[in-house]
Amino acid sequence: MKLQSLALLSSVVLVSANWAKNLNYRSPSDHHPSLGISIHKVVKRNDPSSAWDPTKLNFTHGVASGDPYPNSVILWTRVGPSSDNDKSNVTVSGYVPLYNHDTDEYVTVSKAPVCVEWKIATDKALKNVASSGKVYTSSDIDYTVKVEACSLKPYTTYYYQFNVCNSKNVSPLGRTKTTPNPDDEVTNVGIAVYSCSNFPFGFFNAYGNPVRKDSVDYVIHLGDYIYEYKNGDYGWGQTIGRVPLPNKEIYSLYDYRKRLATYRTDLDLLASHQQFPWIPVWDDHEVSDNTYRDGASELNNTEASFVKDGGVSVDQRKMNAVRAYFEWMPIRQVEMDDNLRIWRSFSIGKLFDLIMLDTRQYDRSITDLYWNTDYVHAISNDAGRSMMGSRQENWFYNQLSESAKRGAAWRIVGSQTVFSRLNESVAYGNVNPLDYDAWDGYQSNRNRTLSHLYDNGISNNVFISGDSHASWVSDVAWLDNKAYNPATGNGAIGVEFAGSAVSSPCPYGANISMALAHNATQWLVAANSELQWSDLYYRGYYELHISAEQVEARYFGLPIIIFRNNYEISLANFTVKSGANKLTRPVGGGVVESGTLKTGKTVQTNLTVDTGNKTYFISHYDLAVL
Repeated sequence: MKLQSLALLSSVVLVSANWAKNLNYRSPSDHHPSLGISIHKVVKRNDPSSAWDPTKLNFTHGVASGDPYPNSVILWTRVGPSSDNDKSNVTVSGYVPLYNHDTDEYVTVSKAPVCVEWKIATDKALKNVASSGKVYTSSDIDYTVKVEACSLKPYTTYYYQFNVCNSKNVSPLGRTKTTPNPDDEVTNVGIAVYSCSNFPFGFFNAYGNPVRKDSVDYVIHLGDYIYEYKNGDYGWGQTIGRVPLPNKEIYSLYDYRKRLATYRTDLDLLASHQQFPWIPVWDDHEVSDNTYRDGASELNNTEASFVKDGGVSVDQRKMNAVRAYFEWMPIRQVEMDDNLRIWRSFSIGKLFDLIMLDTRQYDRSITDLYWNTDYVHAISNDAGRSMMGSRQENWFYNQLSESAKRGAAWRIVGSQTVFSRLNESVAYGNVNPLDYDAWDGYQSNRNRTLSHLYDNGISNNVFISGDSHASWVSDVAWLDNKAYNPATGNGAIGVEFAGSAVSSPCPYGANISMALAHNATQWLVAANSELQWSDLYYRGYYELHISAEQVEARYFGLPIIIFRNNYEISLANFTVKSGANKLTRPVGGGVVESGTLKTGKTVQTNLTVDTGNKTYFISHYDLAVL
């Protein structure tokens, strides 16, 4: 009798829960069924009598929210029988084999779905519920849950939580925030901006500090959320207990799922996802190094690359990466009417429009693959080259025009790579001085963008960039076409704030000294007229604090990332006033903590940190363990 009651209860749950409202079953879109899951087949094989014991399920990787709209937001979690990830839907008589690392063997577990309830409310006790629902997850989508919480109020803080159906097995409590209506008056919005988080190079302390300060409303991640490399090929994580799994270069769907899951074990990353809504976009390493439309630096559709990659083609590897990314990130299912569209925009009241580009995966012309640098240098100004493909490019220009037309105070453009010209011949020699994997390799595309801004009188433009593992602050100017004065900033059409990495190493060496980093920035700032400040030494992040009158960028450096801590240094602050289209002079107030100002001085502070076990002395020349 007891068994019959349990079966009946499972049947009731199955009837009342919803499959399709877990967005990951049709990830990444309705128009890519080969990437999604046939819900019909999943339901057909389901056996209600094999329903999960709620006590055997775990919320393995916290909660997250993202892509906020005025009336809705995406909520995410993962709840499964194992912290290990699904083996790409390889089934055995209705069961999926999971690898048990403790016993070094495969075990089979039921493929019955997990029923998950969720609710979102305006109070932490979750009494004033604004929206709720009940959905399934299963091994087919790596036990992830992604739902859209609707019927919310604009620019409002909410709290949310998941639980296994009919049980007290609950997830951590998450916090999120909707955006204002496009025509709402908003006084000030804070955003933390990140890029390039590399697990074996250090702890993701940068993610946690805005949580501890509660200093922003939203988080933007400009890409390289994960890296695809094998431990030892790029970073030695075993020295600090951070070996990325699986411990090999990743290719399969399981590989990408496991790598994302490993990164999500970092406590500061978990805290950021739990407390702030994210607006992420990918760069190249979410798939592989230096990706473009037809391949990547080591994926060129050749027999050699096919064999090296274990028989996984360029397209299949990209599809595996894309599917895992959409499963694990709190991101909306952007309508993919063609190719891999992730580019999208957000209107934050009358204050600003955020335009998130994809300058890597979508439709980018061939890039610098290391062996073809001379060739890409030769064609870098070819009019037929595009960072984003004609469709995205036209959409981008329309977004800029529509934003100006509707009267948004600012246009914030999220670009994976640095937009401004950067002569880096101090590092690369005089033959190929520019970074041809960035906008410098697509000069006609950049010129078309600048032409659209200048010709249409579109002002108050702020480009935000990642990828370079260094900090750069520039006036945005059309060099060699429009008159520009580096001393005053006159002639510029906007500014660019490019940020350092969360943990990825300095481009001039992981163990560069402060003195050598400062020497390099002195050369770089002198060699680039629009570049007003650069710092190469510190890993970190920056915050944008945006009002109708001005945008302020606050740069923070992380002095120690080889263990988890909350230390940070205020490196520099920059302001751009509405209508000025240039950095306010004196740039950075004339004084910065690190790096080089074009006009101003660097005043560096010594700091001693006693952790109880070790004392760290941080000087303006080096970091040493005493």
